[in-house]
Amino acid sequence: MKKIDKLILKSFFGPFFLTLAVVIFIFLMRLLMLYIDDFVSKDITLVTFGRLLYFFAVLTIPTALPLAVLLSSLMTFGNLGEFFELTAMKSAGISLTRALRPLLLLAFVFMGFSFWFNNSVSPWANLKAYSLLYDIKTAKATLNIKEGIFYNDLPGYSIKVDRKFGDSLTNLVIYKHNTSGVETGNREIILAKSGRMYTDPSRSYLVFELNNGNDYQEYNDGRSVSYTGTGIPKATQFLRNGFKHYKLVISLESFGLHRTDEQQFEYHPYMKTLSELRAISDSLQKDAVRASMGVAGSSRNYYNYHFKADAVVQAKRVRDGKWVDSLLAFTPRTSNPIEIEAQAVTQAQNMLSYAQSNIIYLKEKEKSSYQYDLESHHKFTQAISVFIMFLIGAPLGAIIRKGGFGLPVLVSIIFFIVLYVLTLLGDKFAKDGAWPVPMGAWLANMVLFPIGLYLLRQARIDSAIFDKDAYAVAWGKLKKRFKGLEATASVG
Repeated sequence: MKKIDKLILKSFFGPFFLTLAVVIFIFLMRLLMLYIDDFVSKDITLVTFGRLLYFFAVLTIPTALPLAVLLSSLMTFGNLGEFFELTAMKSAGISLTRALRPLLLLAFVFMGFSFWFNNSVSPWANLKAYSLLYDIKTAKATLNIKEGIFYNDLPGYSIKVDRKFGDSLTNLVIYKHNTSGVETGNREIILAKSGRMYTDPSRSYLVFELNNGNDYQEYNDGRSVSYTGTGIPKATQFLRNGFKHYKLVISLESFGLHRTDEQQFEYHPYMKTLSELRAISDSLQKDAVRASMGVAGSSRNYYNYHFKADAVVQAKRVRDGKWVDSLLAFTPRTSNPIEIEAQAVTQAQNMLSYAQSNIIYLKEKEKSSYQYDLESHHKFTQAISVFIMFLIGAPLGAIIRKGGFGLPVLVSIIFFIVLYVLTLLGDKFAKDGAWPVPMGAWLANMVLFPIGLYLLRQARIDSAIFDKDAYAVAWGKLKKRFKGLEATASVG
């Protein structure tokens, strides 16, 4: 490796890793803002929260890689142009294409890495991240008993306290609900003047140590409801047990984080590799074809008198023939014209409903196939976008000749937004079936690739497209020309 290659690569890797870290951090902050309401008041350990951030950080690498390559390549050649190092290279006989060679090879390496990452790592990370996020969102909030309000999140209990000072409680009311059925109502109530609430060291049980109270129970032969032979409820017994000290232990099994089987999330296209996506897409397309071919045969049940199955299946339009005369000569079941008309309307409505439901079913099958097919294309488009962003960033830096985090950052964000918006636009039209899936998936790359080639051409010929002095000189020449035309007109 020559010194010029080492110089360019050294100038590239610093901004690259910094940009990659900043973009990942921004996407993680976006995640926190979207789901902050689901994270607060949940009993989530730092280890679990760290695992969630780690999985989503891994997921953002394919998205952050094109922007990191764009910004770092733009800054690299912008710095070289700003300090006249590109000019020195050209004066020494080194062309811009030769200066681009080390980063060009590196862009191909990143492109291959992006494809491998999207196909192998991203499905695993998506499965881990979104299954863990679902478990966190569905986890119950931590125990939070407020003064003067009944707390009902503990299964089988309703608890109210008048005053709460840390773990110390006063004037407690605890209803114990019978778990055998809601029809039994509240059959036990505990009243205590004071008490203390805490969890055991394993955080599996909630303990109430109650002082100076009574336990009231409704007792009925060990059953919730008992009736006499006449259907009248038997008289129940009421028991009151006074206590000076009573310990109530409640399980906290319903609280905390409970992991869901990850196989429940494997159906999503984001969780699939390229081979799995293609297999599922082909399967869905075949199912749609089989379903469409079976519509004609299944509609036989909606015809009362005659069904020309061969004509419907094999021909686009039903032709006249002797079978029509046989229908006209057929004696209807009833001679009442109103009844015949009502039967015909009902039959037509049933057939229309059947056709509409099949259309909806086939469209859903096609949309599902489009989603899987689109995700398989994105395995390639995200990898190619890394190369296209380099093709835009490096020549643009050589043209702008400005380094640092000022103008390069602004230009990079603009191109990244264009890439992102075109990707979303193409995905929407492809999923709706308005465009072919390849066209929607490759829309962003098809638009930006010619721009990259144009910028490379302009950089090779030392274009002054972004040089403000060139525009100032052109404006001065234009003003002189207008002044000359005015002088000629005045003399004439």
